[in-house]
Amino acid sequence: MPTTRRPTSRDVAQAAGVSQSTVSLVLGGKWPGRVSPATAGAVRRAAERLGYRPNLAARNLRLGTTRTVLLVVPTLSNPFFGDVYTGAAEVAARHGFRVVVYPWPDGAWPGDPWSPGHAGPFASPREAIDGVLATALAADVLEEFSDTPAVMLDNDPAGAAPTVDFAVADGMRALVAHLGGLGHRRFGHVAAAVDQWTFRERGGALAAAVDALPGGALVRTTAAIDAGAAKEAAGRLLDLPDRPTVLVCDDDLMAAGAYKAARARGLDIPGDLSVTGFDDDVLATALEPELTTVRLPARRLGAEGMAALLELLDGRRPGPRSLPGELVVRASTAPPPRR
Repeated sequence: MPTTRRPTSRDVAQAAGVSQSTVSLVLGGKWPGRVSPATAGAVRRAAERLGYRPNLAARNLRLGTTRTVLLVVPTLSNPFFGDVYTGAAEVAARHGFRVVVYPWPDGAWPGDPWSPGHAGPFASPREAIDGVLATALAADVLEEFSDTPAVMLDNDPAGAAPTVDFAVADGMRALVAHLGGLGHRRFGHVAAAVDQWTFRERGGALAAAVDALPGGALVRTTAAIDAGAAKEAAGRLLDLPDRPTVLVCDDDLMAAGAYKAARARGLDIPGDLSVTGFDDDVLATALEPELTTVRLPARRLGAEGMAALLELLDGRRPGPRSLPGELVVRASTAPPPRR
């Protein structure tokens, strides 16, 4: 049975009237300054007309690279990490890379993830990826990736690996300034029971900012990043004899749990109790009233992280990058009730 021959780079070169090396430069994205825009356009049109697709496996074998980056996230259920992936993938695609996402819940895989029999995304990861973007993981996890170039996202900038993080401490200080301006002095912190840099930063900044308020007082409880667990934790604070007038939650999902705890006790938000979150994911505007929170640019985190990793793969050492958050004031915060 006859088959249709797959067009080659030689076919594209002949159709465009150029050499095969010119085709490689243009389709590899390395033509600026070496090939005229008119010639580059002619090559791309010829490739499109012929239906040419580069043989990436053969190209990568010649270059000794897979042009694949592993993005490690703690969960696939949180849309925040979908935005991180989108930002990383957009930058990667412009440079001929692809991004593979893999969930790695903290502490779920003891030992060497590359050892025989270990459940991982690749049979031989050291040969399958060029670099790693590790999101919201403890810094020591990076040791598991051995000599693979890696960039940490939303992690301690004082660590050994290059980092791109959020200025979460500034975001928490902005929240306290907003709440203090409304008159709040009794703060409750529904903190994430996760030993990660980002949550330690949030908690430390909150404590310091409340302490700086005249008459400021802070009580804290911890919970998993889960609405049910946060409901129970928030309830413990609301059952105190002198309950907080505002609950500051480490995450928008935890704020949803705080809403549940308040309503189970007949408390109105924000008339009886103000509630804030952090991240500004899709849940923040699904809650009623809509949630005051700190918006973190997740898509930009992925994009900046990928850019830093490309620098690292190019032999350069990227400096730490810190992305500012944005206080988003909505209807879940108001002055505290009069005693």
